[in-house]
Amino acid sequence: MNTLAAPPASQPRSAPWREYLGRLFAACAGPAAGFAMMILMWQLISMRIAEIPGPASTLFAAVELFKHPFYDNGPNDVGIGWNILASLRRVALGFFLAAVVGIPAGFLIGRFHALDNMFSPVISLLRPVSPLAWLPLGLLLFQAANAAAIWAIFICSIWPIVINTADGVKRVPQDYLNVARVLDLSEWKIFKSILLPSVLPYLITGIRLSIGTAWLVIVAAEMLTGGTGIGFWLWDEWNNLNVQHILIAVFIIGVIGLLLDAALLALGRRYSYKEA
Repeated sequence: MNTLAAPPASQPRSAPWREYLGRLFAACAGPAAGFAMMILMWQLISMRIAEIPGPASTLFAAVELFKHPFYDNGPNDVGIGWNILASLRRVALGFFLAAVVGIPAGFLIGRFHALDNMFSPVISLLRPVSPLAWLPLGLLLFQAANAAAIWAIFICSIWPIVINTADGVKRVPQDYLNVARVLDLSEWKIFKSILLPSVLPYLITGIRLSIGTAWLVIVAAEMLTGGTGIGFWLWDEWNNLNVQHILIAVFIIGVIGLLLDAALLALGRRYSYKEA
């Protein structure tokens, strides 16, 4: 007599929320451990050096600072919120000018060999120059501290855009351009249908590097030019020997830079090529 085999027992499936919590824990464990080590080292240093405040007292000072971030008691006494917005405004304007000039320049340099030969040595010469070296020239040219700071952002953040865009154009397969030549496509059609889709990932990378450079430059520029801005506020707190606020400024600069980089990294992943 034939007996039917019993169906195999189904494997118990973990609940979806458990899988989600497991992935979340795996993603957060490493960064949490790194920040814990940083705070521990900070605490140990503050215990050895009395002038450096510890994490707890700095946190309480930050809470007090951000209770009223947008007060305005005059030109040199405004809330931390106004200082952050002033810096972001300068960064946005300087970066916008760099993008307006740098993106077309990158496409032209990458597309035409003669322009590449002409401008590549100039870019290699000017790119390593420190932003603090450009600032006095900006003051001389524009006779205004705010314009000089924007000039320093522009001149320092334009190079990553130009270099990455030109490199992306050079990496476009020659077969694509040969087909465009056979089809007698106009230069605008070549740009819109071939160059732009191929170069977009390189362009996003250049923009990401440029934004990071702009945020670095503005802090240094504001420390020298004065006025309103996170760099000026940091330097002013140093003159007041307020070390807690200096540490808070360092963290603010780092967090804003991290958020800008994360946003552009997500944008870069959105437009990166994926394997089939």
